[in-house]
Amino acid sequence: MSGAPIAFAGSPLDRADHVRADPERLAGLMNWRARLLRMEGLAPLLGDDGGLVWGTLADAPPDAELVFLGLKDGKGCFAAVPAEGDNAPAYAIRDVWNMLGALSPGDLATYGGARSLVDWHARHRFCAKCGQPTALAKGGWQRNCGACGAQHFPRTDPVTIMLVEHADKLLLGRGLGWSEGRYSALAGFVEPGESIEEAVAREVLEETGVVAGSVQYIASQPWPFPSQLMLGCHAMASGEELTIDTTELADAHWFTRAEVEHAMAGGADPAFLPPPQTAIAHFLLNWWIAR
Repeated sequence: MSGAPIAFAGSPLDRADHVRADPERLAGLMNWRARLLRMEGLAPLLGDDGGLVWGTLADAPPDAELVFLGLKDGKGCFAAVPAEGDNAPAYAIRDVWNMLGALSPGDLATYGGARSLVDWHARHRFCAKCGQPTALAKGGWQRNCGACGAQHFPRTDPVTIMLVEHADKLLLGRGLGWSEGRYSALAGFVEPGESIEEAVAREVLEETGVVAGSVQYIASQPWPFPSQLMLGCHAMASGEELTIDTTELADAHWFTRAEVEHAMAGGADPAFLPPPQTAIAHFLLNWWIAR
């Protein structure tokens, strides 16, 4: 298995839930020692060293809502909620991806968590129950409605992402809007009342017509575009005949082990362009090769 860390996981911040629940202690951290993660909207600001830029709370707009990210070196770390959120898919914000390639694993995880959290706040300023304005609570890990008393919590959506294997070949797909030649693992949201195994089988069948089973969980990844938990899996297919749902995929194709190894090694004229290293699909492909 690849020894590289999974991108967006492993934040160096202490989430400090006990601080979130203590208004006095939280207020005590909002002092001159506190650190503010500098962002332009939802995009990170990078310093000359290629890392995240931290400022003080004075750098936030006077009326900004501040969310508590956690503790580092005893200092409270915060981020400001932007005026607007953005639920655009990752491939649609290529300018941000260019910046993310410069970040260390710790910075990438810190930014990913902050982005998901402040984006959720920016898109959930009103109560889903009664429509009245909500207010930030518990350091930003909750919003409360003063009108009806409803409590709202940051949302994370589970998504299965799976390598489908048959006869030492892998089934990979190319999403709608992706660049030509780019292929990755199939993926889809877990629906209410559905297990991971059921979601894998359903999504593979719906998108490609392939019957898959023997599902094995491999690893997970927080994905902040806008806020998913990617559940990396491996499944075995009963056959290779494809019936592609073109409303979901631009293409799907079976690739041999030699083709996968060549593409992942960065070889010339590969059969496909592999997913970026920041995607758990890249981790899963390395896992399959090493296995």
